[in-house]
Amino acid sequence: MLRKTPLLLALFAAALATAQPEQPRQRMMDAASFSRLETMGVTPPADWALGEPGKMQLKARTCPTNTSPTNLRRRIVDVATQEWGWFGFNVDDLHGQTLPVPSRNNQNANNNNNNVRRFLPLDPVEVAQVAHTIGGYWAAIPDASWIWARQNEAWQENGLAARWRDPWSAAFISWVMCESGINEQQQFERAIAHHSYIDQAIRARDNPQSRALFTAYQPGEQTINPGDLLCSGLRPMYRTLAERRAQLGVGARTHCDIVVEVNTQDQQILTIGGNVRSSVRMKVFPAAVEADGQLAPLPTNRYIFAHLKLRADAIAPDAIRNSPTLQTLGCMQTPTPASFTVAKLALSAASC
Repeated sequence: MLRKTPLLLALFAAALATAQPEQPRQRMMDAASFSRLETMGVTPPADWALGEPGKMQLKARTCPTNTSPTNLRRRIVDVATQEWGWFGFNVDDLHGQTLPVPSRNNQNANNNNNNVRRFLPLDPVEVAQVAHTIGGYWAAIPDASWIWARQNEAWQENGLAARWRDPWSAAFISWVMCESGINEQQQFERAIAHHSYIDQAIRARDNPQSRALFTAYQPGEQTINPGDLLCSGLRPMYRTLAERRAQLGVGARTHCDIVVEVNTQDQQILTIGGNVRSSVRMKVFPAAVEADGQLAPLPTNRYIFAHLKLRADAIAPDAIRNSPTLQTLGCMQTPTPASFTVAKLALSAASC
């Protein structure tokens, strides 16, 4: 059990801040507290990266095999939650966001958008803290050493304040799936870009013989359960799964997050994803019940155009509450209300 400390209380108080301008952040927990939980048996991602930033190399690795497919959803949620904790339990509440109007350039994945977001330089101290972990995420992708070579070049030219040369959100998802025991590319295509496994899930829906573990649906078609993926598009800004289906195999700027709780009472869906403001963060999506009775995320600053449903038995919709990470903190040992808002998450954890 972790001791109560001012640092721990401050960590959860910080979780109340949502959608703030990007600013330097530090990991608030050490690897011994989360990545080495004996009950999970997860190899810390940093163990797969060697050397200092600028000269870093990735170790060759293989993914373990999940010998109990019935607990695959549970494993995915637990692994994602531990990384969320390791990065500091940051939460972005997406209620109240309005969807931007797509420009003509935004409809073409191969065009540059004139309204490219401008990011501040990263904190070199923070980069040094997280570099090996992010390198470990990349190590889960076959033949990803060239990606890290480009990152080394960026550091050599611009120092540790340089932005990540390539977005690592798909690498994070790939690492979670790898550590969860999905070791075959035919089951899940671990890749540098989300659209690779999104397309795999679309094709799986058309091919009953596919070995892919995820099947793509329009949000609202099927029940969303922890362990599923919700995906959005930036360029192009897809509104529907059909729009992506029409561009199978074409490069696109997409992003997916892992569902960790579906709260019908409060009409919100909680997810965890990587490279969200340079961190692993939780998002709280507003949601509504569709005409067919399924809860689906509402549009925020992007549309959720794809629900990738895991081919595995459903688990409790509030699965994150029973994750080893939160249980280690002692936050969920007593009954808690069904409501799980951002504020209640922070206050419940801070009372450990």
